[in-house]
Amino acid sequence: MQATCCAALVDELVAQGVRQAVVAPGSRSTPVALALLDRPELAVHVVHDERVAGFVALGAGLDGVPPVLLCTSGTAAANFHPAVVEAGLADVPMIVITADRPPELRDVGAPQAIDQTHLYGRSVRWFHDPGVPDGSASPVWRSLGARAVAAAATGPVHLNLPFREPLVGTPGALPPRHRTMPLDSTSTVGDVPAALVELLRRRRGLVLAGASGGPPSEVARVVEATGWPLLADPVSGCRDVPGAIAVADALLRHHGFAAEQPDVIVRVGRPATSKVLAQWVAASGAPVVQVGGPGVIDPDHLVAGHVAAAVLPPLAGQLVGVGDPAWASRWTDAAARAEAAIDRALGAEAPLSEPMVARVVARQRPADGRLVVAASMPMRDLEWFGGRAAVAHANRGANGIDGVLATALGTALATGAPTLALVGDIAFVHDSGTLTGLAARRADLRIVVVDNDGGGIFSFLPQATELPVDRFERLFGTPHGTDVVALAAAHGLDGATVTTAAELVARLRAPGPSVTRVRTDRTENVRVHAALNAAVVAALD
Repeated sequence: MQATCCAALVDELVAQGVRQAVVAPGSRSTPVALALLDRPELAVHVVHDERVAGFVALGAGLDGVPPVLLCTSGTAAANFHPAVVEAGLADVPMIVITADRPPELRDVGAPQAIDQTHLYGRSVRWFHDPGVPDGSASPVWRSLGARAVAAAATGPVHLNLPFREPLVGTPGALPPRHRTMPLDSTSTVGDVPAALVELLRRRRGLVLAGASGGPPSEVARVVEATGWPLLADPVSGCRDVPGAIAVADALLRHHGFAAEQPDVIVRVGRPATSKVLAQWVAASGAPVVQVGGPGVIDPDHLVAGHVAAAVLPPLAGQLVGVGDPAWASRWTDAAARAEAAIDRALGAEAPLSEPMVARVVARQRPADGRLVVAASMPMRDLEWFGGRAAVAHANRGANGIDGVLATALGTALATGAPTLALVGDIAFVHDSGTLTGLAARRADLRIVVVDNDGGGIFSFLPQATELPVDRFERLFGTPHGTDVVALAAAHGLDGATVTTAAELVARLRAPGPSVTRVRTDRTENVRVHAALNAAVVAALD
């Protein structure tokens, strides 16, 4: 496994243009050293002294192409430091690979085991330790090399690679390469990299819009030009773009519909919440072009190229009419049937379930108002069942549930607009400090709490069926017994429990601050979701 990992890493480095390697001899670095020697494209220079080796690599990088600099674990890595510092200050490309002991040999007095995490501090442009090679992480091996070369464009990067014995092995079949695209291509078509235009001239494309993706109007221009379907996450702000698909998760649960796959995918901003969508994208094999977003966004290691959000306007002009109308119609027709099926299942006579709460809240957001949603189950219900009216903010940077009420309060205070907050009971209790003094603030904050007395999202995970009920409840269900209405009253807030959609609508239309509780049952919630997904599958059949 280690030999295959290192062979894939080196293969990607070679494919990205690396041609020089400087190796300081050592044992723990054997898997990488052998992979380097196996490549005739590489000139491998063996230098006994690590400090000297570092500066040899520095000189090799002066032509602008990063060399590999390799050593074993321990103080050998520390002896690279002067050259790495110089490379960092002089913007010299360099890929420093330090072998390391595996986790079980760290902090136990094992020989040649020092702390190599962020060993070179701020001198490197990027540091990464992927852990001991494991077959389940094989997609990472190539992307590690591609990202290292990209990050080394303006200075050194540091890959710290732990290995277990035996250190000598025979590489197996390498994972396939994803097509990559140079970010700084000098060949352009109308201010757009030519490689990007070539890659995107496909009939069956998709645009995925998520958080931090830029102005919806620019996304809309690309969608209008290409004719490709737009799958819009609620936090993208793009669900009101004409033709946007708001039921992608439900559609892709239909095996027949999911069987037809795209030729290329443009993802603007962060990935959507839906795991079903993420798995479908990964299985499709279609190249993914990442547009904008904060930093590197490639959690599934599928991105063929990253481009800035500024490319969207000129890109639209280069892709007019490329899309297949039949492909787009297939999505819009299926989405219309799915939306109708969800509407029937969540009709006026249906009980007030968690998906219905998300749908009602989305539709009741005032025209000039804001909606803030907790990043756990409420966010998923809004994405899956909120429909095209679901336009919201969620703290999806780190995907935590902490601070949701405070975020909503800050939004209400800053904008002066009516602000709805949709949270679960744990998120509400977790951030109950926000309620302090809220009654005296001039903030129209209308909080809706879906109260199933615990962590409802865990009921959808394998733990719910694979663990005894008592263990599951203790570790994951975590009932807390807090009366959220009484907690609101303790802070002098208007609090009430509703049992029907009409009562919820009435509460949402009244100015805040207020707290509205909807009691639900975690087990029943799983059943409701299954029934909704089954209704969509039946509609598509």
